[in-house]
Amino acid sequence: MKKGTLKQILLITDGCSNQGEDPSATAALANQQGVTVNVIGILDDDQTEQPEGLQEIEDIALSGGGVSQLVYKQALSQTVQMVTKQAMTQTLQGFVNKELKQILGSEQTLEDMEPEKRGEIMEVVEDMGETSDLEVLVLIDTSASMHDKLPTVKEALIDLSISLNARIGRNRFCIFSFPGKRKSIQKVFDWSPELDAVTTVFPKLTSGGITPTGPAIREAMYQFGKKSLLRSFKDEDEPGMEEAGY
Repeated sequence: MKKGTLKQILLITDGCSNQGEDPSATAALANQQGVTVNVIGILDDDQTEQPEGLQEIEDIALSGGGVSQLVYKQALSQTVQMVTKQAMTQTLQGFVNKELKQILGSEQTLEDMEPEKRGEIMEVVEDMGETSDLEVLVLIDTSASMHDKLPTVKEALIDLSISLNARIGRNRFCIFSFPGKRKSIQKVFDWSPELDAVTTVFPKLTSGGITPTGPAIREAMYQFGKKSLLRSFKDEDEPGMEEAGY
Protein backbone atom coordinates (compact mmCIF):
# COMPACT_ATOMS: atom_id res chain seq x y z
CA MET A 1 0.00 0.00 0.00
CA LYS A 2 1.31 3.39 -0.97
CA LYS A 3 2.38 5.47 1.96
CA GLY A 4 1.28 9.09 1.81
CA THR A 5 0.52 12.01 4.05
CA LEU A 6 -2.58 12.13 6.27
CA LYS A 7 -3.94 15.67 6.29
CA GLN A 8 -6.25 16.88 9.05
CA ILE A 9 -7.91 20.11 10.09
CA LEU A 10 -8.63 20.01 13.82
CA LEU A 11 -11.33 22.59 14.54
CA ILE A 12 -11.70 23.59 18.20
CA THR A 13 -14.84 25.64 18.82
CA ASP A 14 -17.73 26.13 21.20
CA GLY A 15 -20.37 26.02 18.51
CA CYS A 16 -22.51 28.35 16.46
CA SER A 17 -20.91 29.96 13.47
CA ASN A 18 -22.66 33.23 12.73
CA GLN A 19 -21.12 34.65 9.58
CA GLY A 20 -20.31 33.48 6.07
CA GLU A 21 -21.00 30.25 4.19
CA ASP A 22 -22.24 26.95 5.60
CA PRO A 23 -19.32 25.30 7.42
CA SER A 24 -20.56 21.79 6.50
CA ALA A 25 -20.31 22.67 2.80
CA THR A 26 -16.73 23.91 3.15
CA ALA A 27 -15.82 20.83 5.22
CA ALA A 28 -17.16 18.62 2.39
CA LEU A 29 -15.01 20.56 -0.07
CA ALA A 30 -11.93 20.04 2.12
CA ASN A 31 -12.67 16.32 2.33
CA GLN A 32 -12.87 16.11 -1.47
CA GLN A 33 -9.37 17.62 -1.55
CA GLY A 34 -8.05 14.86 0.74
CA VAL A 35 -8.18 16.88 3.98
CA THR A 36 -10.16 15.38 6.88
CA VAL A 37 -12.02 17.86 9.10
CA ASN A 38 -12.37 16.93 12.79
CA VAL A 39 -14.29 19.01 15.31
CA ILE A 40 -14.01 19.30 19.07
CA GLY A 41 -16.85 21.24 20.68
CA ILE A 42 -15.93 22.64 24.10
CA LEU A 43 -18.60 22.90 26.80
CA ASP A 44 -18.33 24.98 29.95
CA ASP A 45 -17.71 22.79 32.99
CA ASP A 46 -21.08 23.79 34.49
CA GLN A 47 -23.03 23.44 31.25
CA THR A 48 -25.76 20.81 31.52
CA GLU A 49 -27.86 21.29 28.39
CA GLN A 50 -26.57 20.47 24.92
CA PRO A 51 -25.24 23.57 23.16
CA GLU A 52 -27.10 25.11 20.22
CA GLY A 53 -24.10 24.39 18.02
CA LEU A 54 -24.19 20.62 18.64
CA GLN A 55 -25.81 19.77 15.30
CA GLU A 56 -23.40 22.04 13.47
CA ILE A 57 -20.40 20.37 15.14
CA GLU A 58 -21.64 16.91 14.10
CA ASP A 59 -22.52 18.04 10.57
CA ILE A 60 -19.10 19.61 9.96
CA ALA A 61 -17.27 16.41 10.98
CA LEU A 62 -19.67 14.20 8.99
CA SER A 63 -19.24 16.30 5.83
CA GLY A 64 -15.50 16.54 6.44
CA GLY A 65 -15.03 12.76 6.76
CA GLY A 66 -13.79 13.24 10.30
CA VAL A 67 -14.60 12.71 13.96
CA SER A 68 -16.58 15.01 16.26
CA GLN A 69 -16.53 15.07 20.04
CA LEU A 70 -18.14 17.26 22.68
CA VAL A 71 -16.02 17.73 25.75
CA TYR A 72 -15.95 19.65 29.01
CA LYS A 73 -12.99 21.97 29.39
CA GLN A 74 -11.26 19.79 31.99
CA ALA A 75 -11.10 16.76 29.64
CA LEU A 76 -9.93 18.65 26.56
CA SER A 77 -6.30 17.49 26.52
CA GLN A 78 -6.96 13.77 26.22
CA THR A 79 -9.83 14.42 23.78
CA VAL A 80 -7.59 16.34 21.36
CA GLN A 81 -5.20 13.38 21.26
CA MET A 82 -8.02 10.83 20.95
CA VAL A 83 -9.81 12.66 18.11
CA THR A 84 -6.57 13.08 16.15
CA LYS A 85 -5.79 9.37 16.47
CA GLN A 86 -9.38 8.25 15.77
CA ALA A 87 -9.48 10.36 12.63
CA MET A 88 -6.21 8.85 11.41
CA THR A 89 -7.61 5.34 11.92
CA GLN A 90 -10.90 6.27 10.23
CA THR A 91 -9.11 7.78 7.22
CA LEU A 92 -6.88 4.72 6.88
CA GLN A 93 -9.84 2.34 7.23
CA GLY A 94 -11.59 4.21 4.42
CA PHE A 95 -8.46 3.88 2.33
CA VAL A 96 -8.18 0.13 3.10
CA ASN A 97 -11.87 -0.36 2.20
CA LYS A 98 -11.27 1.28 -1.18
CA GLU A 99 -8.31 -1.02 -1.79
CA LEU A 100 -10.36 -4.09 -0.75
CA LYS A 101 -13.15 -3.17 -3.15
CA GLN A 102 -10.66 -2.93 -5.99
CA ILE A 103 -9.19 -6.31 -5.11
CA LEU A 104 -12.28 -8.25 -4.00
CA GLY A 105 -15.14 -6.49 -5.78
CA SER A 106 -17.57 -3.77 -4.81
CA GLU A 107 -19.44 -5.74 -2.13
CA GLN A 108 -16.48 -6.44 0.15
CA THR A 109 -15.62 -4.07 3.01
CA LEU A 110 -13.65 -4.43 6.22
CA GLU A 111 -16.88 -5.04 8.19
CA ASP A 112 -17.81 -7.99 5.91
CA MET A 113 -14.62 -9.91 6.60
CA GLU A 114 -14.34 -12.76 9.08
CA PRO A 115 -13.05 -11.56 12.49
CA GLU A 116 -9.58 -13.08 12.17
CA LYS A 117 -8.88 -11.49 8.78
CA ARG A 118 -10.38 -8.20 9.96
CA GLY A 119 -8.09 -8.28 12.99
CA GLU A 120 -5.05 -8.76 10.77
CA ILE A 121 -6.02 -5.83 8.55
CA MET A 122 -6.70 -3.62 11.59
CA GLU A 123 -3.15 -4.37 12.79
CA VAL A 124 -1.87 -3.05 9.46
CA VAL A 125 -4.09 0.05 9.86
CA GLU A 126 -2.70 0.63 13.38
CA ASP A 127 0.84 0.30 12.04
CA MET A 128 0.11 2.72 9.20
CA GLY A 129 -1.31 5.15 11.77
CA GLU A 130 2.03 5.10 13.58
CA THR A 131 4.23 5.35 10.48
CA SER A 132 2.30 7.55 8.03
CA ASP A 133 3.33 11.17 7.71
CA LEU A 134 0.81 13.45 9.40
CA GLU A 135 -0.04 17.09 8.82
CA VAL A 136 -2.41 18.77 11.27
CA LEU A 137 -3.72 22.29 10.91
CA VAL A 138 -5.20 23.28 14.27
CA LEU A 139 -7.99 25.82 13.70
CA ILE A 140 -8.97 27.58 16.91
CA ASP A 141 -12.17 29.56 17.38
CA THR A 142 -11.11 32.69 19.28
CA SER A 143 -14.48 34.46 19.13
CA ALA A 144 -15.59 36.30 22.27
CA SER A 145 -17.37 33.29 23.82
CA MET A 146 -14.12 31.26 23.79
CA HIS A 147 -12.27 33.65 26.12
CA ASP A 148 -12.39 31.43 29.25
CA LYS A 149 -11.55 28.29 27.29
CA LEU A 150 -8.31 29.42 25.64
CA PRO A 151 -5.97 28.53 28.55
CA THR A 152 -7.30 24.93 28.37
CA VAL A 153 -6.82 24.88 24.58
CA LYS A 154 -3.18 25.88 25.07
CA GLU A 155 -2.58 23.03 27.54
CA ALA A 156 -4.26 20.57 25.16
CA LEU A 157 -1.96 21.56 22.30
CA ILE A 158 1.15 20.95 24.40
CA ASP A 159 -0.15 17.49 25.31
CA LEU A 160 -0.96 16.81 21.64
CA SER A 161 2.59 17.66 20.62
CA ILE A 162 4.04 15.31 23.25
CA SER A 163 1.80 12.40 22.22
CA LEU A 164 2.36 12.81 18.48
CA ASN A 165 6.10 13.26 18.79
CA ALA A 166 6.15 9.67 20.05
CA ARG A 167 4.96 8.48 16.61
CA ILE A 168 7.38 7.00 14.08
CA GLY A 169 5.99 8.92 11.09
CA ARG A 170 6.84 12.55 10.42
CA ASN A 171 4.58 15.20 11.92
CA ARG A 172 4.01 18.73 10.71
CA PHE A 173 1.71 21.17 12.49
CA CYS A 174 0.47 24.69 12.12
CA ILE A 175 -2.03 26.75 14.09
CA PHE A 176 -4.52 29.30 12.76
CA SER A 177 -7.15 31.19 14.72
CA PHE A 178 -10.40 32.79 13.59
CA PRO A 179 -11.72 35.39 13.21
CA GLY A 180 -8.52 37.03 11.90
CA LYS A 181 -7.87 40.75 12.11
CA ARG A 182 -8.19 41.33 8.38
CA LYS A 183 -9.05 37.90 6.95
CA SER A 184 -11.21 34.93 7.97
CA ILE A 185 -8.23 33.28 9.69
CA GLN A 186 -4.94 34.39 11.14
CA LYS A 187 -1.67 32.44 11.21
CA VAL A 188 -0.50 31.87 14.77
CA PHE A 189 2.19 29.24 14.20
CA ASP A 190 3.65 28.29 10.80
CA TRP A 191 4.16 24.70 9.54
CA SER A 192 6.78 23.01 11.68
CA PRO A 193 7.67 19.51 12.90
CA GLU A 194 8.26 20.99 16.38
CA LEU A 195 5.01 21.74 18.13
CA ASP A 196 7.06 21.96 21.35
CA ALA A 197 7.75 25.56 20.36
CA VAL A 198 4.02 26.21 20.50
CA THR A 199 4.21 27.92 23.90
CA THR A 200 5.92 30.88 22.23
CA VAL A 201 2.75 31.63 20.24
CA PHE A 202 0.27 31.57 23.09
CA PRO A 203 0.34 35.32 23.68
CA LYS A 204 -0.99 35.67 20.11
CA LEU A 205 -4.18 33.77 21.01
CA THR A 206 -6.58 36.47 22.13
CA SER A 207 -10.36 36.29 21.93
CA GLY A 208 -13.01 38.58 20.52
CA GLY A 209 -15.41 39.06 17.63
CA ILE A 210 -17.68 36.91 15.48
CA THR A 211 -17.50 33.24 14.41
CA PRO A 212 -16.98 32.83 10.61
CA THR A 213 -16.47 29.03 10.78
CA GLY A 214 -17.28 28.28 7.11
CA PRO A 215 -14.85 30.80 5.60
CA ALA A 216 -12.23 29.75 8.19
CA ILE A 217 -12.39 26.09 7.08
CA ARG A 218 -12.12 27.15 3.43
CA GLU A 219 -9.02 29.28 4.11
CA ALA A 220 -7.51 26.50 6.24
CA MET A 221 -7.92 24.01 3.39
CA TYR A 222 -5.90 26.28 1.09
CA GLN A 223 -2.96 26.28 3.53
CA PHE A 224 -2.16 22.65 2.63
CA GLY A 225 -1.89 23.56 -1.05
CA LYS A 226 0.23 26.64 -0.36
CA LYS A 227 2.61 24.60 1.74
CA SER A 228 2.98 21.94 -0.98
CA LEU A 229 3.64 24.63 -3.55
CA LEU A 230 6.26 26.32 -1.39
CA ARG A 231 7.92 23.02 -0.66
CA SER A 232 8.08 22.06 -4.34
CA PHE A 233 10.48 25.00 -4.78
CA LYS A 234 12.81 23.64 -2.12
CA ASP A 235 12.41 19.89 -2.49
CA GLU A 236 16.13 19.40 -1.99
CA ASP A 237 15.67 20.35 1.68
CA GLU A 238 13.46 17.36 2.43
CA PRO A 239 13.94 14.57 -0.11
CA GLY A 240 11.59 11.63 -0.14
CA MET A 241 8.59 13.28 1.52
CA GLU A 242 5.64 12.17 -0.53
CA GLU A 243 2.47 14.24 -0.78
CA ALA A 244 -0.64 12.15 -1.19
CA GLY A 245 -4.15 12.75 0.07
CA TYR A 246 -6.15 9.60 0.59
